[in-house]
Amino acid sequence: MPQIFNLPDVGEGLTEAEILAWKVAPGETVTVNQVLVEIETAKSVVELPSPYAGTVLDLLAPEGSTVEVGTPIIAVGSPGESPDPAPASGVPGVLGEGGDPGAGADRPLVGSGPKADPVRRRRRVALPQEPEPGPARPAGWSEKLSRGPLGPGLGGGIGTAAQGIAGRAARLAGDSGVWRRPGRGDGPAPTAVESVPRRPALAKPPVRKAARDLGVDLADVPATGAAGQVTKHDLLAHAARLGAPADRRRPAAPEERIERIPVKGVRKATAQNMVRSAFSAPHASVFVEVDASRTMEFVQRLKAAPDYEGVKVTPLLVLAKAVLWAAARNPMVNATWTDEEILVKHFVNLGIAAATPRGLMVPNVKDAQDLSLRELAVALDELSRTARAGRTQPADMQGGTLTVTNIGALGLDTGTPIINPGEVAIIAFGSIKQKPWVVDGAVVPRWVTTLGGSFDHRVVDGDLAARFTADVARILEEPALLLE
Repeated sequence: MPQIFNLPDVGEGLTEAEILAWKVAPGETVTVNQVLVEIETAKSVVELPSPYAGTVLDLLAPEGSTVEVGTPIIAVGSPGESPDPAPASGVPGVLGEGGDPGAGADRPLVGSGPKADPVRRRRRVALPQEPEPGPARPAGWSEKLSRGPLGPGLGGGIGTAAQGIAGRAARLAGDSGVWRRPGRGDGPAPTAVESVPRRPALAKPPVRKAARDLGVDLADVPATGAAGQVTKHDLLAHAARLGAPADRRRPAAPEERIERIPVKGVRKATAQNMVRSAFSAPHASVFVEVDASRTMEFVQRLKAAPDYEGVKVTPLLVLAKAVLWAAARNPMVNATWTDEEILVKHFVNLGIAAATPRGLMVPNVKDAQDLSLRELAVALDELSRTARAGRTQPADMQGGTLTVTNIGALGLDTGTPIINPGEVAIIAFGSIKQKPWVVDGAVVPRWVTTLGGSFDHRVVDGDLAARFTADVARILEEPALLLE
């Protein structure tokens, strides 16, 4: 009896998934934990392992389809079992003659069997028509032309050309020896002439593009250019004669101007979360400019340190540590609003918003407050690489408590980010640029960045938002405070 594998719930609250690619085919032997299929949920791309060992009997969900959790997607039989062959009638349940299910077993399937003999048609023969009378050709005229005007052996080039002309004239004259004009009395001759394909027009690429925009066939345009080439002037003159709008392009069809993209997967989940957050949590935003020159120096020292060899160190690492430090001093920013109560969390699952080919994803580093600076650097690098590859697992995006978005990587100075649902704060890290800065009364170039924060005003008042943002800025201005 085959084992039916239903689509499982691979993440908290997921209701459906899209079948991206099957890794097995009917008839293949699979083992326990062998990858069967790759699916895309609202949060990530997941590979599903097989819970059974045996032979694949059938794939119940095609690639590209969206199925709900609990829907059967694959049937696995006993080892060595082969998929059932299709019924002989080609349609399950179709009876043979007299209502006997096996009566039609020996009949060929619809569309199979020997092909019918091709239909033979008689060739149409045009009836001979009486040729029009014309002047009789003088006797011996072709012989004179072939000999040339100078006699035998002289003027051979003229004689050869004359022979070709004489042959064509003889074909026009026909067997009756009477002259006939082409296309008259020849029956299907005009059709034969019309069936000859037209020679493609010669034109440069810009002229061809202009012709497409105007809807003009270049083969109809009289050419005046070198070697019979159609010029831009020829095209515009011909378009003017036709009344075509030569001063504007051909309007595109509506289907050419609008692209329809199905809303599903990560994009659908992101849209739902952003709408829920923006219209349920009252957002309050604050901004502050920061002299991050010492952060840049600190990053360079870490890169040169032996303990950080092979570890990716960026200013984002210092910002992440600064957010953890500030959250410990202001624990209300690491909370959740539930209408009945506020849940203050004494651990930080630090989310990092990442732009991926599949859309916005916010995986988080679990218990980030317990990690050393080097461990945090390794975790951030692994998290970002996995997200960009689209391999983030649903568990990595659940349970976030506080988020950082690095909009500076996109060249932006600041922004007003939307809070991740279930959280009450998010920090936007702008680009770091050299700007004029006043230090001890003198204007000097310094590395400056802008921090932007959004807070759920139901939990975080303006005073708390300002103190938390200022604490983050203090670490960027003086990273040595982390040693306290």
